[in-house]
Order: sequence, then structure tokens, then C-alpha cells
Amino acid sequence: MAKGSIPAARPGGNRLEAAGTMESNTRGNSACSGAGVDLDIDTIDSFVRDRIPDLEGAARLHRVQGGQSNPTYIIAYDNRKLVLRRRPDGKLLPSAHAVGREFFVQKALWPTPVAVPRMILHCTDPAVAGTEFYLMEHVEGRIFHQDSLPGVERRDKRPMLFNLAEMLARIHSVDIAACGLGRFGRHGSYFQRQTRRWSGQWRLSKGRELDDMDRLLHWLPDNIPEDDSTTIVHGDYRSGNVIYHPTEPTVLAVLDWELSTLGHPMADLAHSCAYIWMMGDLQANIMGASSVSAAIEGLTMPEFVDAYCRMAATEHRLTNFHLAFALFRNAAIYEGVADRARRGNAAAANAASLGRVVPILARRAVAMTTAGEDFMSIAQSHSSAGQPNGL
Repeated sequence: MAKGSIPAARPGGNRLEAAGTMESNTRGNSACSGAGVDLDIDTIDSFVRDRIPDLEGAARLHRVQGGQSNPTYIIAYDNRKLVLRRRPDGKLLPSAHAVGREFFVQKALWPTPVAVPRMILHCTDPAVAGTEFYLMEHVEGRIFHQDSLPGVERRDKRPMLFNLAEMLARIHSVDIAACGLGRFGRHGSYFQRQTRRWSGQWRLSKGRELDDMDRLLHWLPDNIPEDDSTTIVHGDYRSGNVIYHPTEPTVLAVLDWELSTLGHPMADLAHSCAYIWMMGDLQANIMGASSVSAAIEGLTMPEFVDAYCRMAATEHRLTNFHLAFALFRNAAIYEGVADRARRGNAAAANAASLGRVVPILARRAVAMTTAGEDFMSIAQSHSSAGQPNGL
């Protein structure tokens, strides 16, 4: 199925990173690999073969490296590769890890110009994979666990980020009623609702008191912009959650729709800017990078924002509120991940380290509250920051 000028999902060689290396951990003709593979490959294989015909060869199961949310696995056959994404085990926060919601929104977006993998099936029976899960087609391409696109030549980063902005404009231009997403969330008052939600999540998961978070809890509700708009919002849109073409700057698929809903488009734009220009130094440290250099050469935050606004044909403008909110929300999310690590059911091995960046995110969010009209220059100064204090 054609998807505008964006190639559709397709089978092919796997370029997703699997955790660990292939081990001789076989059950019958099937095999598992990677640290923390916690599924019964024979049960999964039987379930998949009963529903998908003509699969050839033994099933190979790999747990995908990276990501702090829903555990993700590649199921490889000789003639086809699938991706399984499931809820984590254990006690979870309310409304968190909504894999059924991910499946629904991506299936609805498949006929639109938004690039998503093709959805295959959704299963709520915990007997198969331990928790609710869905299956989708594997998409061959490049995934960057750091939003600064490490290893990419400077001349290539600029078109890659412009294409990232273009895909975000496509998402926000979707006719939500026409594709069946008109009731995917509430219309209007998005930032009021989101501020309440993440304030509540912070209170539920916090492991300490932070004065900066308290300041934001009071400042954000009193400074919400008056403009309102309703589009589909991804909720975690950034270069780390897309698949790029193996050799070209094209975005082949947008992943990780767990936090998607109906909301204000500036929330997605601010989130992307925060990750690329305000959190790169933190990401590099958490990922164990040998050097902390998160600068995005060749493209500034104002250029990225202007490109998005032009392609989305929007009159909305990014403000210091939007960036402060994005950092506050990420602080609440990171604290939730750290809380899961404390309870032993986090999806990634470095989950506990995320708790250490929460005070830094809160401090940078507070800085946005007083930044004035020069907020973008102040914000992107973090893209070339050195190793943050306390990490």
C-alpha cells in the first residue's frame, strides 16, 4: 500500500539492535537471544503460526535493546520478520503502557500519509506472552538511541531533521474524523489536562521532594497559553522514535505511540526540541557514551521549528511554556521509570539512572519559566553542554 512519498513497511534485513549476542539457547527448532529474553519461544511460535500462514523455518526471538517502556522483541523466520511489543510485568501506574492504544492508533494511521509499521494483531491473553501485546511488521532501517544522531555525517543530519519535522507536520495534518480517531481523546484544554495528569503521576512515583518540581506544579497551570487546537499528537515524537531509511534521510516509520492522544500540536514540537537540543547531554551520559557531545550540527532549534510551522501551515507558535511543560513532563516520566526500577519491573537495564537526571530536567524547566523572548537561544545552549553535574 502506497503511503504518499514515504515507503511502506517492508520485510528485509534486520538493522535493529538486539541486546546481547546469539546464544545456543534452543527449544526444539527455535532459538532465543539477548539479555533478558523472558518469553517462551515455543508458545509464541505456535500462536503466530496459527494466525499467519506460510512462515518458513524455525522461529528466532531477539529482545530489542534500548527503550524504557514496553519490552519489544523481533521474531524472525526465514521469510519474514515480525515485531512483538508487550506491556511490562508487575504493578504499573494507571493508564501506563497502553499497548492496545498503540495498536489502535497505528492501524488507523496506516492509510494516511503518516509512516507507521503495518499492524498484524492485538492479543490480551496473558497466557501467550505474559501480558497484553501486539504484533507488527518489521521495518528495515536505522534507529538512533540518542536523538543527536551519533555517527551521522554533519551534512546528513540537516535533511534527516528536516524530514523529522515534515513527518510531524503530517501527523498533525491528519483528518482525525476521517481515519476513525475522532474519539481517540478529548477535544480542547489539552495542556490543562496534561498538567494535571503528570502532576499526579509525579506525586504517585516520586522518590524524593524536589523544590523545582514544586515550582513547576504551581507555575504551569497559571501560564497555559490561551490558543487551543486539537490534532492527533504522538506524545513522544523525536528522532529516537523513528526508523530512518538505511542510507537515505527519509523517515520510514514512526514508533512508540503509547502516549498518543488528541491534543495540542505544540506539545509534540516542544517535546522534539527538548530531546534534541535540551537533553542530548543527559541522553549521552545515560547511554554510557564515551564522549558527551550532543550538538546538532547544521540545524538550529529555530530552523527546525520554522520548518515544521511552514510544512504544517500552522499559526501556532512555540513558547517558553511549551518547553517548560515538555521538560516537566519528561521529569515525571523519568521518575516513573526509576520507580519501576526500584520495584524491579523496568524494561531496560539503565532505568535506575534516569532518576538521577530528573532534578536537572526540573532545573532546566524552571529556567524556561523566566527565559523571556530569547528562550530558544537559552534552550539550545544545552546541546553543547558538558557532562551535567551529579551524573
